Amino acid sequence: MATVLTYREALNPLHAILLAFPVALFAGALVSDWAYLATAQIQWSNFSSWLNAFGLVFGGAVLAWGVVSAVLRPRSWRGGRGLHLAALAIMWAFGFLNALLHGRDAWYSVTAAGMILSLITAGAALLAGWTGFRGFPREEAL
Repeated sequence: MATVLTYREALNPLHAILLAFPVALFAGALVSDWAYLATAQIQWSNFSSWLNAFGLVFGGAVLAWGVVSAVLRPRSWRGGRGLHLAALAIMWAFGFLNALLHGRDAWYSVTAAGMILSLITAGAALLAGWTGFRGFPREEAL
């Protein structure tokens, strides 16, 4: 039986709205980490900590939505949705490690390791946003 890709299936609108938050928040945390390394102003570290914390809150909601959706409708998670769910899981895991690193004293919170964690977290958030907003191919049997 042949299959043909007919159209791209979009995310649930609420899932898409929630997904926009961690993309912006983790990218903002990366920029504020970079600003802290460039200026040594402690307030940038505080901004990064808060942006990362709220990114984890919204990212956790998006990840939970994705896991529940994958469990309840496993057939709909073919194509690029597995990559989307993996990117969400990586985003949240590295964001959590980054939050633990930012919980230290401000002078030690953003080091090269913290910048790498922020870069991985923001990259995974952007990948999750890209895979989520581009839509997923839907297979139809002929």
